[in-house]
Amino acid sequence: MEDEITASESGQRWDPAKVGAHWQQELERAQRYFKSWHDRCVKIEKIYLDQQSDQTSAAKRRFPMLWANTSVMQPAVYARVPQPVVERRFKDAQPVARIASELVERNLAYTGDEADIDSIMRAVRDDFLLCARGTVWLRYEADFEPLDMGVQPSDPAAEALPGEMGEARPEAISDERVCIDYVHWSDFLHSPARRWKDVTWVARRVPMTDEEMEKRFGPEAMASRAAEGSIGNKGASQAERLENEGKTHVWEIWCKSENYTVWIADGSPVALEVSEPPLDLTHFWPCPRPAYGTMSTSSLIPVPDYVYYQQQCEEIDLLTKRINKLTDQLRLKVFYPSGDGAVSPAIEKAMRPENDMVMVPIPEWAAFTDKGGSKAIVTLPIDEVQKVIVACMQARKQLIEDVYQITGISDIVRGDTQASETATAQRIKSQWGSIRIRDRQAELARFARDIIRLAGEIICDQFQPETLMLVSGIKLPTMAEKQQAQMQMQQMQMGAMRAQQMGQPAPPPPDMPPQLQQMMQQPTIDEVVQLLRNDSIRGFQIEIETDSTIEPDEDAEKQRRMEFVQMVGGFMQQAGAMAQQSPMLVPVMVETLLFAARGFRAGRQLESTLEQVGAQLSQAAAAPKPEPQPSPGEMLKLKTAEVKAGAEQRRAELSVAEAEIEHRATVEQALQQIGGQQLQAQQPHYQ
Repeated sequence: MEDEITASESGQRWDPAKVGAHWQQELERAQRYFKSWHDRCVKIEKIYLDQQSDQTSAAKRRFPMLWANTSVMQPAVYARVPQPVVERRFKDAQPVARIASELVERNLAYTGDEADIDSIMRAVRDDFLLCARGTVWLRYEADFEPLDMGVQPSDPAAEALPGEMGEARPEAISDERVCIDYVHWSDFLHSPARRWKDVTWVARRVPMTDEEMEKRFGPEAMASRAAEGSIGNKGASQAERLENEGKTHVWEIWCKSENYTVWIADGSPVALEVSEPPLDLTHFWPCPRPAYGTMSTSSLIPVPDYVYYQQQCEEIDLLTKRINKLTDQLRLKVFYPSGDGAVSPAIEKAMRPENDMVMVPIPEWAAFTDKGGSKAIVTLPIDEVQKVIVACMQARKQLIEDVYQITGISDIVRGDTQASETATAQRIKSQWGSIRIRDRQAELARFARDIIRLAGEIICDQFQPETLMLVSGIKLPTMAEKQQAQMQMQQMQMGAMRAQQMGQPAPPPPDMPPQLQQMMQQPTIDEVVQLLRNDSIRGFQIEIETDSTIEPDEDAEKQRRMEFVQMVGGFMQQAGAMAQQSPMLVPVMVETLLFAARGFRAGRQLESTLEQVGAQLSQAAAAPKPEPQPSPGEMLKLKTAEVKAGAEQRRAELSVAEAEIEHRATVEQALQQIGGQQLQAQQPHYQ
């Protein structure tokens, strides 16, 4: 293989001629591999579409068994649009992962609406029921517009000059989308393999007009196609030839073993384009594993369900034709005498089929009564014909029951039941009667989930932050905006500190606006995009699933919601009493409630609210409690004690003041005595 696709002399990595020759052989080999299945599906589709046509002749009337069974199975295996549900794989309190999940979920919902995924799933469902295989193809599209650099050239003529001014202007993405294309069962091929994991390449056939080919591959491809002449199969039927008029079938091939994609026209020996895969997907393929019906472990060639009851349907058609022929014989055939004058015309007039009530006069009444009157008319017996018709209808009914046993379409699925049966009996029949179609329901649900996962992976890897926020309606700040807000808060705090250092009274703390406060609490779009771009982190924290695609049971949904409400109500009653006794257990009870709520799909919308309320309760329980307020009696005792203590204190202070006054008087008296003694001692000395 490597020798066939080595670089050509012109410097290209792959040689289009060698690659084209190789892939024409691979496509022919795959078509031979699926030829028997393809021919069988063509016949089944023809039977399904032509069962009600050309029913004028009794010999051509048929019983539309295939159409009836398919109509019953269609709403049973798929009835609702798949709704994307993006959840964190591990239900931890991580704001970045939660916002990322919400962003991806809203973008997936918008992508599904724009791509009309409901009609695509219904087409896949029909292929799945008729041919036992259905598939789709996903691709990424982006619209570009020139980036305005804000610089106007001084000389307009300089724009045409080569060099710097002649180079292409930079472009920016103006719009981007994920496209989901339905692929007809006959337009999809893959390498022969036993299991899907062993497939090495997949391909789809795309009809393209000349304008589309020139826009996609350039004028060189059109020149090469014109030199090769008219190629490709235009269709086996008149309708296919009219649909493919003026179009060329082009195969888009994704080769996993060589890690490249090839575009080649049907029957052309030269590849139109060989390049690296435009999308870097986890499992490489731009399509999910097809929705398969009955298969064996020896190959990926499915077996349509119609094969298993085709003989019964042919016998039913044969009996239907026989019944219709015999029914045409259920006519009143009369024999009467002719040539009796006025008697024969009177009998003929009375037996005309358009006459409901007839009064016929008989001129020769005596002759009429002599020949027996009404006994003159002899009818052909039809009792034996009636018995044969009844027997044929009984045999056909038994064959129809055999078909229902083969296909597993129970009487409750068809809406055929008895009024005497109880509701419990009907519910049991409904549960057991739908067991054989649960695998088909699960297969289409798996297929829808894989489509949504592929679309989610493309969105996470390719979409720009602006597109993610615009489609989802969630506005997140950028890292630069958040840093700018933090700098503003820091400048305000530094200004308050500077005023306090200068001896000025400190200003009150600045009030943060609600919008700014909300922005500071939100994660940035840069953090969210970084999480989405990282495959390993996204695989562990974000899981893309889908709701059930079958018709919901309203009673079951109501029961789930009631169970959730009862669970929360009972838990709150028990947790309230425990929280009053042991406040330290509040965080444990909050985590227990969140653990229980995350197990309910109905509680997903309340998860964020429960987390916020739980955080507030935990903070309130951890905060120091104020001292308990005393009762009125205790307050009176406290007041009385305070008054007594005040009186005692005042008495003590008064005693201290009196003692101090007495001490001062004693000291003054002692000083006066000492002074008088000194004066008496000095008087004899002066004499």
